[in-house]
Amino acid sequence: MPERGFLSLGSNLGDREANLAGAITALSTYHEINEIKSASFYSSPPLYNADQPDFLNTVVSYATDFSAFDLFDACQNVEKLLGRPDTREKNEPRTIDIDIMIYGSSFLETDQLSIPHPDLANRKFVLVPWAELAPDFKIPVINITVTELLSLCPDPSHVSKHVMEKNA
Repeated sequence: MPERGFLSLGSNLGDREANLAGAITALSTYHEINEIKSASFYSSPPLYNADQPDFLNTVVSYATDFSAFDLFDACQNVEKLLGRPDTREKNEPRTIDIDIMIYGSSFLETDQLSIPHPDLANRKFVLVPWAELAPDFKIPVINITVTELLSLCPDPSHVSKHVMEKNA
């Protein structure tokens, strides 16, 4: 039985729209990752290191036959494919960042992977697109909906729906 969940994607280097779209496309090339649906893209300021470009973010839902760790490896492979270096400083600019927010009803805490993502309740740039995609989804462990969590989010950032640029 496939596990269902949500990924958060963000980019603030290069063609941010193309980076997000490319990551979604690359994830869909895995036979073990199916039923990918994306929220709209949203623009937001960087949270921790303000000396960098604004981010473009989205949340995608998925169904997968991968284990949580195999899904994590697939996400890292997509990040590398799109130019993310193997090592980088935390909260620095990036072409792509993919985080597993939810993997089924799993609760995992390892050095490599924590599910549900430990910061999901504090990130408006995750909760706003997630509320568009699945407003009534109940977060495992804390058992409240995405919409309720968004209303409690302490992040004061302005997150706005991104208008896609039209090519001439």
